[in-house]
Amino acid sequence: MSVGAAVVGTGFGCLTHVRALRAAGFEVHALVGRDPDKTTARAERFEIPHAFTSLAEALAIPGVDAVTIATPPHTHAPLVLDAVRADKHVLCEKPFARDAAEARMLLVAAESAEVVHLIGCEFRFAPGQALLARVVRSGAIGEARLATFLLHIPLLADPDAEVPLWWGDAAEGGGWLGAHASHVIDQIRTSLGEFESVTASLPSVGQHGWSAEDAYVVHFRLRGGCAGLMQSVASDRGPMLFATRVAGTRGTAWVEGDRVRVADGGGTREVACPADLAVAAPDPPPADLLVSTYDLLHSTGIDVGPYIRLAEEFRARIEGVPGSLDPAPATFADGVATMEVLDAIRQSAREGGSVELAR
Repeated sequence: MSVGAAVVGTGFGCLTHVRALRAAGFEVHALVGRDPDKTTARAERFEIPHAFTSLAEALAIPGVDAVTIATPPHTHAPLVLDAVRADKHVLCEKPFARDAAEARMLLVAAESAEVVHLIGCEFRFAPGQALLARVVRSGAIGEARLATFLLHIPLLADPDAEVPLWWGDAAEGGGWLGAHASHVIDQIRTSLGEFESVTASLPSVGQHGWSAEDAYVVHFRLRGGCAGLMQSVASDRGPMLFATRVAGTRGTAWVEGDRVRVADGGGTREVACPADLAVAAPDPPPADLLVSTYDLLHSTGIDVGPYIRLAEEFRARIEGVPGSLDPAPATFADGVATMEVLDAIRQSAREGGSVELAR
């Protein structure tokens, strides 16, 4: 069965979506972008037969069954609605929407149209992250009590670091919280459970003049009793700092690259990675397409392997094949849940104090 797709977005859409879709067996029929010259040039570069500046044109092409959306967050809602109203299956990037209310509206629309709807949380399928989720859920470390998620990088430390205009604008969903924390929130929900409360700060470390933050600090509590810290900054001039670690009542589990280790009363051991969690090796995109500092976030190509796995599941669901992945891919319902946490974090940072999440 041939499954055709249109990709909306000439940045990450070309760097990752197009490549992952093709590896998963999709035929990419069209590329949609805002700039006609850039869209045409990138369509030619990636051998995509049609280049358009409106999604409506792409939806009219015979054979387009699905749409993937890799555009700024404030543009997601109209694009998703256009796609589902045309009965197309949709894979939309994160952060899913401008806020949880908008996300809920998109979920209702997709469910009413009875189309497949997924969120671009590809790192659910990064081997280390997926294996940690299984280890924690298996009870290997007992009941999780303290979780730590840290990432400090120097990418945006330079005051002249170039990012798209929307990325520095809080009103358009820009900033490091949506860009990075949405992945971490999804990881926490997948491995540890649902959020109960957050207490947060959204500092700006670099001197950029943006209205959006380049860092976040979030203390959280989960419904299952685990407490934790999410902290990240994209403008730290020091050496990179990375830690993903969960301490439980019987042991501790942590990630080192794509490896997971556990320490308990019997000592420290590496957990063997099952064959079903293996993904394709990192595949960097063409270097000449990495134009801005922001583009360099994707320079290693580590997202391609997990994205292929996500695209494979997208195709399987379109074809009506029951999914068997563990963790399962994120749906629009997961997108809503993540937006609820992001909204609570922003409210806490704005008002001070802890914010409870509705059950």
